[in-house]
Amino acid sequence: MTRSPRAVFVTLLAGAVLTGLAGGAQAVPGSSQSATGATAAPPVLAPAKPEGAAPATAGVQKALLAALRDPSLGKHYGAYVYDASRNKTLYSVGTTKPFVPASTLKLLTTVAALEAIGPDHLFTTKTVRSGGSLVLVGGGDPLLTVQRSKDPLDFPVRATLQDLATRTAKALKADGVASVTLSYDATLFSGPAVNAKWQPNYVTEGIAAPTSALWVNEGRLSPGMAKRAPSPAQAAATSFAKLLRAAGITVAASVKPAKAPAAATEVATVRSAPLGDLVEYVNLHSDNDGAEVLLRQVGVATGNGGSYAGGIKGLRATLTKLGLDVSKARIEDGSGLSRTNQVPLDVLAGAVRVAVAQPELRHLISGLPVAGFTGSLAERFASPGTSAGTGFVRAKTGTLTGVHSLSGLVRTRTGTVLVFAVATDSVPADKPLQARAALDRASAALASCGCTG
Repeated sequence: MTRSPRAVFVTLLAGAVLTGLAGGAQAVPGSSQSATGATAAPPVLAPAKPEGAAPATAGVQKALLAALRDPSLGKHYGAYVYDASRNKTLYSVGTTKPFVPASTLKLLTTVAALEAIGPDHLFTTKTVRSGGSLVLVGGGDPLLTVQRSKDPLDFPVRATLQDLATRTAKALKADGVASVTLSYDATLFSGPAVNAKWQPNYVTEGIAAPTSALWVNEGRLSPGMAKRAPSPAQAAATSFAKLLRAAGITVAASVKPAKAPAAATEVATVRSAPLGDLVEYVNLHSDNDGAEVLLRQVGVATGNGGSYAGGIKGLRATLTKLGLDVSKARIEDGSGLSRTNQVPLDVLAGAVRVAVAQPELRHLISGLPVAGFTGSLAERFASPGTSAGTGFVRAKTGTLTGVHSLSGLVRTRTGTVLVFAVATDSVPADKPLQARAALDRASAALASCGCTG
């Protein structure tokens, strides 16, 4: 399906306007507080207001009927639709039993991170020194990399070990230090690095990395490649030692883990992109590793510790604080990789619903993929019956074997903002693409309907 540049621009503009209306307020792009302390821009769009005739339950049911009758959805499928313009549930079917959410679980992780930590928060990676002993301290930056990308469109701008090594070497030389021993501290996160609820092949095949408070390129041995280092923190520290040597500092051959002394002197720092930008990245690209780091950061921020168990405890508490009923939800990780996750559709949609209502959570909305154009929806909404959703549906995808889900928002042709979740976790083995297309048709139907009856 070929789209002209103008069509792309118009469609993305429509999506941007939808985001602003749905989010209640939309800041100017790139306006989040930066490491320099710049103040975020004020909101530029007013909250959404009801427009046109109110959608009705019967109208929503009629719009979704054909798509939800598709046999490729299997025996356990469901849909939940909420009128965000009028704050009322419109439709719920097949929702008595929770669903395996797959990656739509990232909506819960990221909205909790925004609430518990704040969209302007920056994660710090630093070096500290005690005498001739230098410690590289991980701060849980999910997108820390070795060197800055040469792609000017790469988003968000990432902190790099190269910058940290340059700053560290300069500071050491200024203090007359030319030789150090190097160790690394990744103790911000604790407990097992690999989630016990994941399939054993996830780490060995590079689907996910052992989660660490210190890593580069999400633990990948080479940027863009799947294979991960068995110890991402050790690999990051080894890379840092090479960079220090290249900057003129002699570094002892052995690099080992160590807890940074409380009295150690800070030498240099680099800071991540603002959390809001990280949330956008995680949801746009369905980044499993980034989501797992953010889960542990939620644990740290809520006082429950940096293990995945602590993260889940903090996640549940934060979602409850936001008004979501998680009593029937089983949450095992932050990414949705575990097949033992079970989440009701109203909770998945609820993450979007609260983000629509609270401008400080807007990055959840602005990071949702745009149907047919961006992120994990870039190659979707090209099959028959889905064109009405192209550019107007914004949703997080979820995919595992036998599982497909979409949760996000759409503005109907009469102006109402609808929050929705559609899902199945019983797809026949030979029908995965058909099931995915059926969910695309369902959300596209909401975009094209007035749903008034």
